[in-house]
Amino acid sequence: MRTVLRALATAAATLLVATAVSPAPAQARPEPKAPEGFVALRSVDPTIIQEMRYTTAHTFLGERVDGYRQPVCILTRPAARALHLAQKRLLRQGYSLKVYDCYRPQRAVDHFVRWAKDLDDQAMKGEFYPLVDKSRLFDDGYIAEKSGHSRGSTVDLTLVRLPALPTRPHRPGERLTPCFAPKSERFPDSSVDMGTGYDCFDTLSHTDDPRIQGAQRANRQFLKRTLTDVGFVNLPEEWWHFTHKPELFPDTYFDFPVDRRSVAGR
Repeated sequence: MRTVLRALATAAATLLVATAVSPAPAQARPEPKAPEGFVALRSVDPTIIQEMRYTTAHTFLGERVDGYRQPVCILTRPAARALHLAQKRLLRQGYSLKVYDCYRPQRAVDHFVRWAKDLDDQAMKGEFYPLVDKSRLFDDGYIAEKSGHSRGSTVDLTLVRLPALPTRPHRPGERLTPCFAPKSERFPDSSVDMGTGYDCFDTLSHTDDPRIQGAQRANRQFLKRTLTDVGFVNLPEEWWHFTHKPELFPDTYFDFPVDRRSVAGR
């Protein structure tokens, strides 16, 4: 009996030593944080409406985009301050800015690229690219492997007439209407009529497309003029896309997640 107990004690001691020297399980690598110079737009101007589309399934992919964890607009501080100046002017005229997308992590751009290469996935074609063959998205410039949004000074936005009405949630499986259909037929959006919806892959989205006339053209020019006055430059192919110049990080494409913790305290 004494021999058996001694053997058990020796085995237990050996197991204890083995457990003590076993390597700890690998921990998940912490997510990168935004460098100094980035802020949450809400901390600079809480009045600007935020409808962060890529945190929802109402996207041209038909699903939430990688890297968008919370519906928060993150921008470089100069870009956020410039939006604040524009917003002050607009509020006096009965309008508000509404942002759809701000800083965009590289992992989100990679998600776009994977989706664009999958020619069988055309679930949202009826709304976002009804006249564009998906195989042409790269050649026509709708999708690219890098985006200025990842540098932090680019924003997608529109104008809303006050008082602002909320945009109803998109219902998965609902009938899709082309993004260039009359405003009364498109997905309901609190924006003024810009002639197309956001992220409309069509030449009608070109800011100065001559087919866009009347109130729609005036609304685009009003938005462009307001933002140009505070240092933004419009991308001619997208009426909603503006970059603040000079960029704080002109050559760096960041990949921290869209999350309040990325800019905690800023």
